[in-house]
Amino acid sequence: MKKIYLLSFSIAFVALTFAFTPLKAQNMVVNGDLEQWTGGVPNNWDHVENITQESTIVHDGLYSARHQSASGTQDFGHEYITGITEGASYTLSYYYYDNDPNAKTRVWSKFLDAGGATVGTTIESDYSTDSPNWVLYTNDVIAPAGATQFYLEVRVYKEAAEGGYVYYDDFNFVGDQTVYPEPTNYPTSFGSEVVALSINLNWVDAVGGQLPRAYLVKGVKDGTTVVPPVDGVVESDDTDWTDGAAALNVDFGVENVVFDNLVGDQTYTFYIYPYTNAAANIDYKTDGTAPVTSATTENATIISYENFASGLGVWTPYSVIGDQEWFQDEFGGVTFAKVSGYQGQPYANEDWLISPMLNLSLYEDVLFSFTTAANYTGPDLELYYSNDYDGSGDPTDFTWNSITDEAAWSAGSWVWTPSGDIELDAYGSASFYLGFRFTSTETESATWELTECRVMGILKTDIVQNNTIELQVYPNPATDFIQVVSNENATMEIVNLMGQKVLSQPVVTGSNTVSVNELKSGVYFVRVAYADGTTAINKIIVR
Repeated sequence: MKKIYLLSFSIAFVALTFAFTPLKAQNMVVNGDLEQWTGGVPNNWDHVENITQESTIVHDGLYSARHQSASGTQDFGHEYITGITEGASYTLSYYYYDNDPNAKTRVWSKFLDAGGATVGTTIESDYSTDSPNWVLYTNDVIAPAGATQFYLEVRVYKEAAEGGYVYYDDFNFVGDQTVYPEPTNYPTSFGSEVVALSINLNWVDAVGGQLPRAYLVKGVKDGTTVVPPVDGVVESDDTDWTDGAAALNVDFGVENVVFDNLVGDQTYTFYIYPYTNAAANIDYKTDGTAPVTSATTENATIISYENFASGLGVWTPYSVIGDQEWFQDEFGGVTFAKVSGYQGQPYANEDWLISPMLNLSLYEDVLFSFTTAANYTGPDLELYYSNDYDGSGDPTDFTWNSITDEAAWSAGSWVWTPSGDIELDAYGSASFYLGFRFTSTETESATWELTECRVMGILKTDIVQNNTIELQVYPNPATDFIQVVSNENATMEIVNLMGQKVLSQPVVTGSNTVSVNELKSGVYFVRVAYADGTTAINKIIVR
């Protein structure tokens, strides 16, 4: 299942000749022209790795900075730029020169709050490509809520080999404190498209005398009334639908946003409000009628989802050979699991990343999807499933069946590639595992990144077994406890959507109080097994 990743800032690369120099009025980068050096280090730059002073390849003035690639990423960062105003517009620009096949560069910068914590989305550009000319990078950004500082950093990476060079000159960071009136018009052609449990929203940007800075897209479930935004009150991104509503901010020019991991067979209605400025000056357009669109998700359930936002989440690594292992990483606001057999040189490795146990016998039309990015040469990542894995042992001691060819994979250059939907019905069982197998050799190793691992299916209507006794469970939805009414003494267990038992206790004839306040919000099955072998099953929702 595809997921659309949104870039929060517009990025432009413009090839220019040596004669052009950007305006330097109100430049907040101290020693941005790199003319002042002390002890071989440029003044006011405090994160200097593999940087040397250059006096021959220079864009303007006497000096530039030469950045040499190495086996790992090398950083070049400026001391924190203070005096940032949240909601204000800023333009970051600088020149770089990359004409070396053994090096490439990109921007990696961010806004910070007063305590030094990152706020908003990290500002990251595409990698540079070789050019015989100096190239101007320019990026218009908006300081997010809470921002008081800005950290400017560029990075160099090796390509074919280590030791290549890129050059930098004339860094600028210029602010705009203008307060603009509210947008003239709403956007047009606001529409929605359902993709399983995601809703993709698209529109055509607003036009008129005053263009928006961004849009606030608000969504509500059936039965919930939208609350329009109020001028001067910032509404942050909110993807928690517990209260029946959610919201996302989208920059002007993007013209699309995705709400995903929604509830199946549920109708959602969305409204879009353009706005200018930020913080106390934020000015929403709410007069007239805001564009609206509705969509109903497919009748499906997310059985398992992992984007590796917190470590490796519910997936388990197992190293068969080698010291390099799967680990969690983040880039451009995307979190993922990452693996490489390269550490100064390639090493032989076999490393597995294995899903939790999935009980697919409860579902039909089961689909698995994920997204990968890769770079460098080496063996491809592989995908397997197993019906006999024990959940913790060496995977090579069990039976694994390859389904690698059923997925689309990244072709390299760090391009994120959705796998497409892989049908699992033919393989499903009550004890089912998925496993990614990474290998590398002593002569080559690719690097693989993995995210958005989603197993989705439709709950079978015949999951209740034959000779089933009617089971009463209430309240439903539940918050703190449920009452389980049993016809006789029995054993009760609560099972999550992956088929994992999360609670078990005996029940007696009559009404039994069962606490569910320690369960996470979601859908569960209450299953009661009686002495004669009959079973009763009921589905509940825990809030």
